[in-house]
Amino acid sequence: MTAFATLVSRSQTYRIADITSVAGESLSRLPMILRILLENVLRNGGDEQDQSAAAILGWLAEGRSDREIAFQPSRVLMHDTTCGPALVDIAGLRASLAEAGGDPNRLNPVLPVDVSTDHSLGVDVFARPDAMRLNMAHELKRNGERYRFMKWASRALDGVRVHPPGTGIMHTLNLERLASVVATTTRDGQLWAIPDALIGTDSHTPMINGIGVLAWGVGGLEAESVMFGMPVTMRVPEIVGVRLTGRLREGVLATDLALTVTERLRRIDLADRFVEFFGPGVAALSAGDRSVVANMTPEFGGNSGYFPIDGRTLDYLGQTGRSREQLALIEAYARGQQLWFDPAAEPRYTETITMNLDEVEVSLAGPCRPQDRIAAGRTAETLGLERAAPAADTGRGSPPAEGAVAIAAITSCTNTSDARLLIAAGLLARKARQRGLKPPAWVKTSLAPGSPTAERYLQRAGLLEDLEALGFGIVGYGCTTCIGNSGPLAPAMASAVAAKQVTPVAVLSGNRNFPGRVHSQIELAFLASPPLVIAFALAGEVSRNILQDPIGRDGAGAEVRLADLWPTGPEIDAALARAREASDVGRAYDTAEASADWAAFEAPGTALFPWDDASTYIRRPPFADFGHGTRLGHFAATPLLVLGDDITTDHISPAGAIGANSEAARYLVARGEDPQDLNVFASRRGNWEVMLRGLFTNKSVRNLLDPDLPPGHTILASSGERLPLRLAADRYAQDGRSVVIVAGERYGMGSSRDWAAKGVALLGARAVLALGFERIHRSNLIGMGILPLRLPANHGPQALGLRPDDRLEIDATVEALAPRAAIAVRILRDGAEIDRFTATAAVETNLECEILRVGGLLPLILQRNSTEAAGEARRPASLRPVAAPL
Repeated sequence: MTAFATLVSRSQTYRIADITSVAGESLSRLPMILRILLENVLRNGGDEQDQSAAAILGWLAEGRSDREIAFQPSRVLMHDTTCGPALVDIAGLRASLAEAGGDPNRLNPVLPVDVSTDHSLGVDVFARPDAMRLNMAHELKRNGERYRFMKWASRALDGVRVHPPGTGIMHTLNLERLASVVATTTRDGQLWAIPDALIGTDSHTPMINGIGVLAWGVGGLEAESVMFGMPVTMRVPEIVGVRLTGRLREGVLATDLALTVTERLRRIDLADRFVEFFGPGVAALSAGDRSVVANMTPEFGGNSGYFPIDGRTLDYLGQTGRSREQLALIEAYARGQQLWFDPAAEPRYTETITMNLDEVEVSLAGPCRPQDRIAAGRTAETLGLERAAPAADTGRGSPPAEGAVAIAAITSCTNTSDARLLIAAGLLARKARQRGLKPPAWVKTSLAPGSPTAERYLQRAGLLEDLEALGFGIVGYGCTTCIGNSGPLAPAMASAVAAKQVTPVAVLSGNRNFPGRVHSQIELAFLASPPLVIAFALAGEVSRNILQDPIGRDGAGAEVRLADLWPTGPEIDAALARAREASDVGRAYDTAEASADWAAFEAPGTALFPWDDASTYIRRPPFADFGHGTRLGHFAATPLLVLGDDITTDHISPAGAIGANSEAARYLVARGEDPQDLNVFASRRGNWEVMLRGLFTNKSVRNLLDPDLPPGHTILASSGERLPLRLAADRYAQDGRSVVIVAGERYGMGSSRDWAAKGVALLGARAVLALGFERIHRSNLIGMGILPLRLPANHGPQALGLRPDDRLEIDATVEALAPRAAIAVRILRDGAEIDRFTATAAVETNLECEILRVGGLLPLILQRNSTEAAGEARRPASLRPVAAPL
């Protein structure tokens, strides 16, 4: 079935996998995502190439398929706090391989890996000219050991490139600098043109879908397997088509659209499904608009939020400094392969929904979940607050009241990657400054753009000074508040919170607002566009209708409303035109990459990492070895934890500041760390001892075995002792008792942190039984050898009513396991059966079954790389390393 052809662009000839000749008339009916996957299986060959291509084309019959295909990305993108554990795993695997007499250099990436350092920067200092310099100094001091380890990895591992602190958020870096849309590579002496396709170790990797690049987020474990040549094995995916019509109204921004899409798509089941946007409304959206929507893919529950390639894509690439030759290649390739967007096209989808852009309104999401969209003026109503007096001032001399804004942060890849949104914020700041408005002293303000490019265009537009005047000076380039690195509250707010005088609220331009995520003392947070963040900062509270009520008074005592400050579309576009300079992108990144501080970090140049037993950041992980066999079997297990709905990876494995009174803090202080500066969990992910002590300690977590248990605790069966999970797990292991975890809907939603699975593995869990799993966490559980079981709808944790002494008898033998296999479960109480039901193995592919049979991905990687080349041909195809993808 393979067909290759040539493509000529600007007098250069390229080899291509010709999907047009293979698919024929069927190609126009395929979603763009499946066209790209078809190209991938044709180009990368293999014994099952024809079957895979036939499976993709056969998908058209019903819009779904149970057939498996192998996807081979051309590159991997990682951020520091996910790459840290992954690289520690690799260092541990290399040590295990060497100890077994193998060559550690066999464990080497077979495709390029880009690593950003964006997730640990904290907002210690704000609203002062030297904030960015001081925050960066703190960052380098706190995380120096971790960064030296990352430099070791970049030296020891081929193809690993680390982008130093100051180069911005990984998704902005990908948009502005790394993504090619159509890539070129050489094989067998021939120059090939191929779609730029990747995986990333962050759930927001699909942001790059906004410019026509197919990519999705995976956990660090799956990324490790891809780095060593294993393909992403997947069922031919179901594709949900979202047909867009109309155009956004005046005053409505990309953030409002993204929150509306998230609200709408969360109503349908998108587990392991891809989303593709089509229809005439797509043409009305800029590449920036599309990328903001695509960024929210994990929040609406899909694998992708794909927008096809068109002229808007080329406009963005030209504005960010890509060459004319590259733009010509992209257009020639996309048109020739029928990957160019046609607003009138109506491909076949598994399911189709329609959204009218004209109906989108100025919005927020909150106060606890990103899918809970509200009209921007309904904050007081949503929180049950008494609406503030319409003529109220922002109360410069008064203390904060209920509903006071503690944090107002313009942050996150979601919105700061779109220059138009930052320009809109700057214009609102200029008008507010002209009227003499400022936020109250209790509001902690910050601006953390997605890349150093932002400073240049804000300066050129003359808006940076206006933002700084309102306290929104640049505090650094990184995730900051969105990932929980918001630093201490402003003194006035901290005092009021300590005295329990106020329930603080955050407003941020981020993508997640789970309780405690933004700040450990903040349970309520609203997601908003950058200009709305400033508006709420000026108001100082959410107890008013931000769209109608005054947000303050000017120097003459006149009321100022949001309508007086909100920039018009033409104003934004005119300022953006003045601000943009295509050469800014390359210069800004080149300057950041040339960091003298980064160059000063010393790192070993050995193939094996020299472990230091005294380190509190980097410890050899106990699970990066040949393993101890499968966790599958017929077994009876004790419930270690019983949890409700919406348990996020933040709840399971925290990322924010390490509390001074926590078990993790006691461990660190006992080893000489400063109790006043313990850093954040995200920076300690290379130390399994710290992470184990942080599991399920989020104050929102309730163990339903006894809801009065402190977070991170359980009741020991038989004795009734109330113990931290780590100690209880040790006792169960000593007694030879298996344990499981039971949960409700959407278990593992949120960030793609593999420690949420690694930690559960260290607790000894053989299975997790839940009403529903989020995709990446499900994959991570399998990667650690833990069986995810989907409970029947009428057997959720509340309905089961489990007690500490109950036993769950699970029949999940190696022989019985298959994708979506029925698994018998019995519940025993005092030795007698009280319930029985059939769960479903949340396992999608045969490769996932193989991983569970071996005991996890890391043992499988070691098995594959410890086998001598002469024996490789005798192993089953499923166990052979694949060639490096083209």
